[in-house]
Amino acid sequence: MAKRVTKDVKSTVETELRKGTSKSRIAHLLGVSYDEGVRIILQVKESIRPEVGNRIRFTFREQEMIGIIYKLLANSAIVVIDWNESNTCMKDICESRTVVNFKDIVEFLPLEEE
Repeated sequence: MAKRVTKDVKSTVETELRKGTSKSRIAHLLGVSYDEGVRIILQVKESIRPEVGNRIRFTFREQEMIGIIYKLLANSAIVVIDWNESNTCMKDICESRTVVNFKDIVEFLPLEEE
């Protein structure tokens, strides 16, 4: 039977996703099976609103790209693309900043230490 996602569970999953924690680790932290954890993660992901400064992996024209959110819009964000980690064949059609719909965000990544 599916559990209802409480405010505490949602907060925990959201925090861990922003850190880049794996799905199996999040399931372990929640004390549920992997399959149940994935279901909860998907449910929480649909309600997450990214924040400025988040490092994300996203898809653009079926290519995986990585960037940092520069500005938030209603249902999308302006992202500065990290060309060192993104598909460089997209460089010809993308500016260094591009608009990404929230639904195209694949995962939140940990920020790189400089």
